[in-house]
Amino acid sequence: MSVIEKNYRAFSKYTIFFTSVAFLMIIGIVEDSHAEEFTISIPYGAYNPELNTPAEVWYDPPEISVNVGDAITWFNDDREGHTVTSGEGPGRFEWMDTKSLGKTDGIFDSGRFMPNDSWTYVFERAGTFPYFCTIHPWMEGIVNVEQTIPDYPVDGKGNKIEKFPIVQYTPDKLIEFDLTWEPRIIKTFEKTTFIFQTYDGISQLNLDKMNYDMIITQNGKILFEDSGTTQVGGDYRNFIFETAGPTEIRFQNIEGTGTSARASIAGESVEHPNFRTVIFSTIVYDNPEKITTSEKVVQPAKRIDLYYAIQISLIGIPAAMLLGIVFYMKLRKSKKHSSQETPSTPI
Repeated sequence: MSVIEKNYRAFSKYTIFFTSVAFLMIIGIVEDSHAEEFTISIPYGAYNPELNTPAEVWYDPPEISVNVGDAITWFNDDREGHTVTSGEGPGRFEWMDTKSLGKTDGIFDSGRFMPNDSWTYVFERAGTFPYFCTIHPWMEGIVNVEQTIPDYPVDGKGNKIEKFPIVQYTPDKLIEFDLTWEPRIIKTFEKTTFIFQTYDGISQLNLDKMNYDMIITQNGKILFEDSGTTQVGGDYRNFIFETAGPTEIRFQNIEGTGTSARASIAGESVEHPNFRTVIFSTIVYDNPEKITTSEKVVQPAKRIDLYYAIQISLIGIPAAMLLGIVFYMKLRKSKKHSSQETPSTPI
């Protein structure tokens, strides 16, 4: 392949991508994270609820403020086993009066860990999280988690995304799948448009009519699931997130049915769907300006198929009429020429 041809294919690829993005917008539309690590000690004597003990606090420090994505490690420096369990503890004096064991809320629970052991938890959402020891309920602590929204897009681990579109290849390396989204920093209760393109992984030429399944998962729960077929080499989906947290965008069962795919090795079927799967990730942040939305999410449906139908109507019908006129004129001319050449009958 010549240098000129390579440059032409590269130019064509990006021209198609940006043209498609502009079209989709009109019609409806690596840097490490800044997470930090903190430590909290369970001091010697915390096991004893009495006032006169070596422990001045049950957890040291008893209250701590961190950011979303930060990790806290609790070290057991006491002589007995303890837990770090989210929920409302009874406090020292109420426990003495009522023997209440507190109430857990199920957000996090270390289980019992022994002296000289530790337990770590990463806080992935903002809020105030009280906690206590279920074995020694008078022991209480508080974690305040604040959210810091970056001014750049990130992946699911908080790493900065340096360049859009994000390029992924299917495991068989036959299909290149490019993804971008707008706005680049995703917040709850704001519409996000995911735009994607498909290319031949070897020739880098655009692939049209590629079947796919799209699945959006957050915190282990499927939020969105849909199937579609790319047109003009790409497609898009709209979505509004109601909860924050690390988010996965998965495309699977990617299979070509169009002319360009059949002409490529990318159009060949595969035995296992995992060979035709790509996974992207990001983080959705709590919106400081919105707690709800009345905006309706409108999906693309068959808008590009309709676009093609309109194009065919606008171009194909006039072209057919023109061909009909040309054919009619030629037919008239042929008949006229034939009558002129016919000899006259003598009287």
